[in-house]
Amino acid sequence: MLIAALALIIIVVVPLVGGRLSNLFRLRLRAMWLIFASLGVQFVILAVVDDGPDGVLRAIHLTTYGMIMIFLIANRRVPWMWAVALGAVCNFVVIAANRGVMPASRSAQRAAGLKPRDGFANSQVVSHPRLRFLGDIFATPRSLPLANVFSIGDVILLAGLVPLVIAVCRVPAGEARSFLVPTVDTHVS
Repeated sequence: MLIAALALIIIVVVPLVGGRLSNLFRLRLRAMWLIFASLGVQFVILAVVDDGPDGVLRAIHLTTYGMIMIFLIANRRVPWMWAVALGAVCNFVVIAANRGVMPASRSAQRAAGLKPRDGFANSQVVSHPRLRFLGDIFATPRSLPLANVFSIGDVILLAGLVPLVIAVCRVPAGEARSFLVPTVDTHVS
């Protein structure tokens, strides 16, 4: 739900500030394979082998965040990537402090209509959570589609994406930037 709202904000705001959404197709993200690999691994540990050894699954989950950190460092020249990275670091720190799992608030889970599940979950209620304020303490209400819990790190990350996208989309056509694939001049003299 948050990502859908973010996409709508971007689609509306970018043209209003003189940007071109087509620049998003020119965005040069290095080591993008790390994002796809981390999402693939997270899918496997959450949906395929979630009944595996808890300690191993927690370690793998934490490792996927390390992969995301490497991706963010590789793309640090993209404007506003620092804000996205700040949100990701908040999530990484709280997950590391809680031995590979994001601590969730019981009240946030109730508000989102989530029930405890068997097997490994990347976000779960834990006894004596560390850095609770960085955990999944917010919720989209169960009355909304895709209701879920989320953290302040998620909010910072998503809030950082808006100025990132706007900055990328406001680069004038043909202007060279290290984070954009150059446009090809099709004008023949």
